[in-house]
Amino acid sequence: MTRPIRCLITAGPTREYFDPVRFMSNPSTGKMGYALAQAAIDAAWTVDLISGPVSIPPPQGANLYSITTGAELQQTCHELFPTCDILIMCAAVCDMRPAQTHPHKIKKESFEWNIRFEPVPDILKGLSAVRKPGQVMVGFAAETWDIAEYARRKLKEKNLDWIVANDVSRTDAGFGADTNTVTLYARTGETYALQPGTKLEVASSLLALFAPSLCQSRTSS
Repeated sequence: MTRPIRCLITAGPTREYFDPVRFMSNPSTGKMGYALAQAAIDAAWTVDLISGPVSIPPPQGANLYSITTGAELQQTCHELFPTCDILIMCAAVCDMRPAQTHPHKIKKESFEWNIRFEPVPDILKGLSAVRKPGQVMVGFAAETWDIAEYARRKLKEKNLDWIVANDVSRTDAGFGADTNTVTLYARTGETYALQPGTKLEVASSLLALFAPSLCQSRTSS
């Protein structure tokens, strides 16, 4: 008897703070990641959902883990990744952060305008380095130009099985939209241009394509 597929999904933005009241982030609303979680629940998968700060309710039935920063996302991913069958990294990670975070609010007159930044560690690449045989890894490429080139590059550099690419400059497919249009690239070379639809419809189509690649040796303990 096989056990349910265990799916780890990340969603929403991360924030990187200059001081306790100022941060840098992105416009991600978490809608696509939450749609993936809902589709996985509908498919009777077990869902661990790591979410950045969003204003939408999580799908009922998901195990929710709330994070704010990239470091928190990295830690929680490494804690949960070993037990998942498939990781879907949909979170919009802020990939840089201030080199120094001030413990108190910086006053305007003493603000340092030449701010130094440092990269946030590549979470997907780090997880890929510790993946077990049979684990499936899916990334997202939210781009505004040369989408196919950047998506294929990320697929290879991060050693993923799949990458989902979309043009976030489009009003019907970008951050905050209720619909999405994506292209799916596979490690094995296939490309799938999915039909536009609501984010839940697109999520269901994606999971249907991921499912056959999951390890067939999952058995209940």
